[in-house]
Amino acid sequence: MPNLDASTSARVQAWLEGPYDAATKAEIRRLLDAGDFTALTDAFYRDLEFGTGGLRGIMGVGTNRVNRYTLGAATQGLSTYLRKQYGDAPISVVIAHDSRHNGNAFANVVADVFSANGIKVWFFEGMRPTPELSFAIRHLGCQSGVMLTASHNPKEYNGYKAYWNDGGQIIAPHDRNIIGEVQAIRTVDEVKWTRDPALVLPVPAEVDAAYLAALKAESLSPEIIERQHDLRIVFSPLHGTGVMVPEALHAFGFTDVRMVSSQAVPDGDFPTVVYPNPEEHEALTLALQQAETEAADLVMATDPDADRVGVAVRGPDGRFLLLNGNQTASLLFEYVLSVRKATGRLPENGYVVKTIVTSHLLDAIAAHHGVPCLNVLTGFKFIGALMTERQGKGRFLVGGEESYGYLVGEHARDKDAVVSCCLIAEMTAYWKDQGRSPFDVLLDLYIRHGFYREKLVSLTKTGKAGAEEIAALMAKLRATPPATLGGSRVVLLRDYTERRERNLAAGTETPIALPKSDVLQFVTEDGSIISARPSGTEPKIKFYCSVKGGLPSRADYARVAAELDAKTEAILRDLQD
Repeated sequence: MPNLDASTSARVQAWLEGPYDAATKAEIRRLLDAGDFTALTDAFYRDLEFGTGGLRGIMGVGTNRVNRYTLGAATQGLSTYLRKQYGDAPISVVIAHDSRHNGNAFANVVADVFSANGIKVWFFEGMRPTPELSFAIRHLGCQSGVMLTASHNPKEYNGYKAYWNDGGQIIAPHDRNIIGEVQAIRTVDEVKWTRDPALVLPVPAEVDAAYLAALKAESLSPEIIERQHDLRIVFSPLHGTGVMVPEALHAFGFTDVRMVSSQAVPDGDFPTVVYPNPEEHEALTLALQQAETEAADLVMATDPDADRVGVAVRGPDGRFLLLNGNQTASLLFEYVLSVRKATGRLPENGYVVKTIVTSHLLDAIAAHHGVPCLNVLTGFKFIGALMTERQGKGRFLVGGEESYGYLVGEHARDKDAVVSCCLIAEMTAYWKDQGRSPFDVLLDLYIRHGFYREKLVSLTKTGKAGAEEIAALMAKLRATPPATLGGSRVVLLRDYTERRERNLAAGTETPIALPKSDVLQFVTEDGSIISARPSGTEPKIKFYCSVKGGLPSRADYARVAAELDAKTEAILRDLQD
């Protein structure tokens, strides 16, 4: 195969000659006959790796694709590692999937391999949200779990989120050790494929009820909901597992929840949106149209596995305004902490958590209420890991990240859009009862703590060439960091790969007490914070820009927002030059 490098050619040949099914081999031959060597290279040049969201990729043939063989090998590696960790003790896992294509088929492959390794499998027989999988692991006393999902990625993707016994996504050293076990598998013949039916059991129906009860226990203002029960909510699950959200909202006491009917049917094609991503304005188009027509108070939409939620509230002109992830997190933090404080339910050992690329407004809100705000690396799995680490030493109240993921309460160890929707609706009702909107509260936070303005720019770089481009760009930023950004001198450089902070003016260094991660953070003299980070779940490099100004009054919002936006654009231009 002269058009492929030696390593890729060897991998392709191994699949053509190995014990793979006829359809897989036929697809490889089709690509060879068509001369589509770019597609073959992208499919075989590497193995899929665990990122911030587990194993995720395009479905298709190849070592760098999601298929029964890559998922089977991952499950065999996880099974072997579980046996090494637990010895001859009984081991059980729970498996769930969302609405994506092949979700049920892939979940059954995973169940086959686990049970073939003598591991008991609790199998959700219908699709479920990711946070319920996290909840079920601890509820059922399992040692691990797997969620088949690609979150908000395009329809061509699927993925494999692996969880540990605490209900949190697998992190170091477990992730590296599992990958080591997977890499030790030389051929697919070493994967145990034959299901033991006696070890695959349906998840008990009571788990759904227990999960909803755990969410309901997080309600802080049931008496307000009684008065504002008819808060008009338009909700869309974007063809995914968020169909559970209306049931949860009704359990909280809300009586006027209106589904976007054309998006209420689970469908892996996601036919009514370009991408099933609630971070994108386009994904909420139908919900916003319905909300304007029906005079709604609140709009919410969840991604296919219901761990992220996009929110729209009434703005200063009375029309709906989409909140970004930082803004929604800020409102949730303010609501949870202020109501707990006002009602004497703020525990002395309570704490909140955010990621290093999420708005520092959250730190300011927590400090105002006298609650520690802990910062972790990007990825909600690090919030879950910190919760486990601090179990018995403190009480987790709320956590959030800028990518539209939040958790209220300790029932799960991953972001939970179902409970988030319930608390977002509750806070909206709470402030409506006071004659205020969430946007009014947001402006008040800006006046009190400073107007924090954030923007995320993602550059997509696909395939092998794209991965090399991203690596080269990060290397360039490390070797020659910008001297100024947006007209302000860069004074601090935080390199999370080297785990050190450099004061560029003083020439001093300080260690960073977080695990190694491929993130660069630039802090300017005027307090702007700019982060560069390759995505762990998509073929992208992301630039996070946070600037801050003063907001004298609500009337100054538009003027100051425009000034901060202009500053942000100048910074991002400098960063990409």
